[in-house]
Amino acid sequence: MRIRRASLVSACVALVVASVGLPSATATSARHGDETYTFAVIGDIPYGPTQIADFPHVVQQINDDPKVKLVSHLGDIKDGSSLCTDEYFGQVKKEFDNFADPLVYTIGDNEWTDCHRANNGGYNPLDRLAKVRSVFFPTPGQTLGRHPAKVTTQAAQGVPENVTFTRANVAFAAVHIVGSNNSLAPWTGKTAPTPEQSAEVLTRTAAGIQEIRDTFAQARRDHNRAVVLLTQADMFTPTDGIPSYADYFAFQPIVQAIAQESATFRGPVYLLNGDSHVYNSDQPLAAGSKWLSLYGVAKPVTNLTRVTVDGSTGVDNYLRVTIDPRDRNVLSWTRVPFAS
Repeated sequence: MRIRRASLVSACVALVVASVGLPSATATSARHGDETYTFAVIGDIPYGPTQIADFPHVVQQINDDPKVKLVSHLGDIKDGSSLCTDEYFGQVKKEFDNFADPLVYTIGDNEWTDCHRANNGGYNPLDRLAKVRSVFFPTPGQTLGRHPAKVTTQAAQGVPENVTFTRANVAFAAVHIVGSNNSLAPWTGKTAPTPEQSAEVLTRTAAGIQEIRDTFAQARRDHNRAVVLLTQADMFTPTDGIPSYADYFAFQPIVQAIAQESATFRGPVYLLNGDSHVYNSDQPLAAGSKWLSLYGVAKPVTNLTRVTVDGSTGVDNYLRVTIDPRDRNVLSWTRVPFAS
């Protein structure tokens, strides 16, 4: 069964419009008033044997950073040409368990979407997604790490990795959005998404958009200073000269939701992502952006900042992000080199 792209985008939008928003509970978390709060962000690591062997040192260095109180991993816990085995997932989970602070893990495409590739083991990606969820989200509503924190989860909707929480008067949402056109790139031997593949994307997209809208609604009610979205996919890849709609159409309803919610939020909005491997900070929906027309966003969004973290085989740092509710920008960050 072949599903046309236009039909699939329409189906995504219809699902979102038709869905009934569930009440959004505020995650059990600290609101620190005017205190600063610092967290670390990594993604697209470990890639390959050298980084796998060195990853315990990365964990320990972040543990030793006295400023860091929470860690976010933006997905891709392996490279795109290695096996998606149960054993490997278990190995990374053991390393994640060594983070002293709460660890919020956002699933990437390398650990499930791309596992159909022969050099990944030729798996059914949906089987790998189920395995990732069972290994890394054994207790829905709780982060990983030695001192886990409570979070609000979409486990009841089958998406336990989608979580929200609040820190230092900033609302956070970790949203499962992946590269490979949000998992609509055809699997090996296929020329179009399978019905099962498309159904997964529609369900996860609807849940993710609901989470985004609920997070902004809660942030307005709580008068939060800023909103932070954590995701794997780079939906605004800076290296693309003229982006192809065929490579990005599955992100359209998500970007439109982010644009709509950001436009009606009084504070800054930050989108932290991995995927494209090279550090970048920009305003992807500013006036004149090529992404406005591709995603069908009518007006520029001036309060949205996107930050891509370094990743892949060349990564040599983690991002240390500080929340200062007294600062007009609320968030500031620096790249901390890994110890040699």
